[in-house]
Amino acid sequence: MKLLDAVFVFQMQEELELLWHQRVHSHAQEQFELHYFVSGSGTFTNARSRYAIHPGSLFVTSPGTIHSIAAGGGELLTYYATLLSCPSESELIERLEVQNPFHIGTNWRFFFEEVRDKGLSSNEALKRSAIHQVLGLLYSLAAGTKLEENKGEDHRLERAIRYMQRHLFDKVSLEMIASHVQLDPSYFVRLFKSRMNTTPMRYYANLRLEAARALVTSTNLSVKEIAAKLQFCSEFHFSKCFKESTGQSPSSYRRSHLQLLGN
Repeated sequence: MKLLDAVFVFQMQEELELLWHQRVHSHAQEQFELHYFVSGSGTFTNARSRYAIHPGSLFVTSPGTIHSIAAGGGELLTYYATLLSCPSESELIERLEVQNPFHIGTNWRFFFEEVRDKGLSSNEALKRSAIHQVLGLLYSLAAGTKLEENKGEDHRLERAIRYMQRHLFDKVSLEMIASHVQLDPSYFVRLFKSRMNTTPMRYYANLRLEAARALVTSTNLSVKEIAAKLQFCSEFHFSKCFKESTGQSPSSYRRSHLQLLGN
């Protein structure tokens, strides 16, 4: 099994992005693709079936199957596309494809982010680690394992995460997020940390850096423009946070992860 490519598309809206990601296409023999939608609306067509896209939906596409994405008129699409080669698991992939879509929830964004960074690294051990993570997910789906529970206060956390996503380009405080979900800030922090294993503001910071990675690789905005767009206090502070997150400066990351749209 080999990870061939992994792309994060943040709020698909640029003209070239729309042309590229909405194209009707298929992949070569022994190649399959995973599409995991974090937010937004639209439709996903796989062979002769068309599905509505909902946040937290995962689609499996087998080798040679024609598929496409169409953006809806509401919230802009944000998703991960992961292309892999795995001739030994063809039966598993075909079995999963007929069960599309899988509603695994929106908490898997960092799983796919980690798979992307490991799979595209030059470290062979990290690449193998990414492959095993994907295989683990696929076999869990095949076994019918419930990957997400929506009990108790989880709906409030979903609302909080959606609020963060919609306000990535604004200045947002803990009090603003807690007020949106009608919870006391201290209780909200404890609830969020117990479910997500991190604090709300750390999660929000990771979302902003996630958006930054997409803006760096799929737009022509300068580093200074991206820093201003994401409300960082300075270009220097943005570059420092970006390097702490990715191990590379924004300029270096752009050179090594450049998405050649249409190529």
